[in-house]
Amino acid sequence: MPSHVLILGGTAEARELAAVLAARRGLRVTTSLAGRVAGPGVITGDVRIGGFGGAEGLADWLREQRVDALVDATHPFAETITANAARAAAATGLPLVVLRRPGWRPGPEDRWHLVTSLSTAADLLPRLGRRVFLTTGRMGLAAFAHLTDLHFVVRSVELPAPPMPPHTEVLLARGPFTVADESTLLYDHCIDVLVTKDSGGEATAAKLTAARELALPVVVVRRPPLPESVTPVPDVASVLARLGLSSP
Repeated sequence: MPSHVLILGGTAEARELAAVLAARRGLRVTTSLAGRVAGPGVITGDVRIGGFGGAEGLADWLREQRVDALVDATHPFAETITANAARAAAATGLPLVVLRRPGWRPGPEDRWHLVTSLSTAADLLPRLGRRVFLTTGRMGLAAFAHLTDLHFVVRSVELPAPPMPPHTEVLLARGPFTVADESTLLYDHCIDVLVTKDSGGEATAAKLTAARELALPVVVVRRPPLPESVTPVPDVASVLARLGLSSP
């Protein structure tokens, strides 16, 4: 049984896991956050903010802090962090568990266009609509900055930084949102195409339901592939099982 678990966090699942582990006597839990979002919410246990300096820096920190299990519960699109975690775990000989909520699957009435990158999504947009609801996060707007003829509505927890499309309306809001919320937004802003990443989970799926009900096309950016050595688990209970801990 581990005595110190490092969680690479930033997701709701990471917060849930930290609370479950911290409730166990004799088990130290540290959650590491990249620090890109101010006010990440309440996290149980120790919290570390900032990067490690790549895979080698992470491996050094794991040794120095006597971590004996590593859990990557970052966003499904945090490709670099996941790669560094796999390399650091291999270098230190520590068990690595990657927690990833299942991705979304289209239904028969969905009008999805699956793409592999934000740039491919941008190339597709002019053929699908003129008013875009863009929910891919505030860090990737540069991929759409050249689309000067389209109007973008961008929802973000914090103000995005340029470059971004010249005709961009920013909505500052934090979810979760209901289907009614999303339907109202799409209708009020005359949205005719939605762009999102395959984040998965129920918390952000309402926009997909709203788009389906309004028969809108949706551009979905696929998740990046995981390292070959990694087999993800879908929930907190599965993480506990991998760590040799019984469910609470």
